[in-house]
Amino acid sequence: MIDISKEITDAVRTYTNDVKEGLQEAQKDVSKETVKDLKGTSPKDTGDYAKGWRAKKTKRGYVVHNATDYQLTHLLEKGHAKRGGGRVAAIPHIAPAEQRAIDDYENRVEKVIRG
Repeated sequence: MIDISKEITDAVRTYTNDVKEGLQEAQKDVSKETVKDLKGTSPKDTGDYAKGWRAKKTKRGYVVHNATDYQLTHLLEKGHAKRGGGRVAAIPHIAPAEQRAIDDYENRVEKVIRG
């Protein structure tokens, strides 16, 4: 005799594992693509700032950060005051990359959940 509750439990467990693995893969792929995007769109004076983007795996997922010149991220993204007066114009490059990453991740999550 077939135990229907066992079959349903096994099917749900398999689906849950597939979704979990798919989400982890999507996080990894999106973080790598975001790093590439930021390396391409970051301001390049010497090139060190653009080369510093990294994706780091944490307990909760992936974090994209600038490992070499993290002090510059806010100044470049938002602009800042000059020492002698006036302002340096903002160069928004992080916010657009973040929005593209969010959109891409949402699309991948929908595909993973639908199967």
